[in-house]
Amino acid sequence: MNEIYWQQMTPQGYQEIQQQIAELQDQRPAKIAQLKAARALGDLSENTEYSTAKRELRHLESRLRYLNKLLTYAKVMTPANNGKVGLGSTVTLEFTDDHSQVSYQLVGKQQADVNRHLLSFDSPLGKALMHQPAGTTVSVTAPAGNYQVKILSIQTH
Repeated sequence: MNEIYWQQMTPQGYQEIQQQIAELQDQRPAKIAQLKAARALGDLSENTEYSTAKRELRHLESRLRYLNKLLTYAKVMTPANNGKVGLGSTVTLEFTDDHSQVSYQLVGKQQADVNRHLLSFDSPLGKALMHQPAGTTVSVTAPAGNYQVKILSIQTH
């Protein structure tokens, strides 16, 4: 029996994927029109406009299938307000080696973006933080080495 693999994500992550799908669906008619116009130019074997339009439409269709599959297998997790780190929580951390502080929101894999302070719950740091209360110091085993962080505060949205 195949077990379904659920993609855990925040409500915000689910909405972002829905928005991406809507934007791609809005672009689709224009891509189809470009393909039809390029096809009308004649010889398809040496028609770079046709090849480009076909490739772009294929890419758009592929991306739509991928995003729709993500939503099909999505498990939207609402953050629990239980005082522990969970999916959707915003966590303020202090790195014990240099005492620098940073805040991250724990999100699903597909939503992760360290530049926007969105950390995957499945990353080494995310795994170490999950289900821990504020005030706890956790050890993180990462490819670049081991380090420790202290959880200063946890906010749920």
